[in-house]
Amino acid sequence: MRLVAALLIVIGTSLPAMAGDGFNIVIPGRTGVPIIINGIDASYAVIEGDRGLSRGIHVQPTVYGGRYVDPVPNVGHYYPSAGRQPGYGRLEIEPPKNRKLPKPAESYHESWSAASPPPAPQEVVPFDPPAVIVAPPDIRRR
Repeated sequence: MRLVAALLIVIGTSLPAMAGDGFNIVIPGRTGVPIIINGIDASYAVIEGDRGLSRGIHVQPTVYGGRYVDPVPNVGHYYPSAGRQPGYGRLEIEPPKNRKLPKPAESYHESWSAASPPPAPQEVVPFDPPAVIVAPPDIRRR
């Protein structure tokens, strides 16, 4: 019975230790931004191997299901020394020297500023007010 209990403890403690060495599926954190590992787009692919900053050993991961990404994409280059026009771009036409020039634009100036509103008017209180203030009589009461 003790042997079975010891065997179960050994199996139970060794399985979590082996869980970190399995395979992983790569899911990009941002749409449209690929995850490139050794020239292979590993987005939504399965990778296997030790990697990360917390590991003491760095082994190149194996990527299953990724697609190759050309590090230098083959785009058409334009070399002016070849003497040919580029296949795309702006078509620039030089105007003749003796053309009629348009009239010059009128001058334009604009400015902005900010200021605080003027202070609200306050009632003037005398320095030595009377002890009793007499209100005018109400004419409607008579």
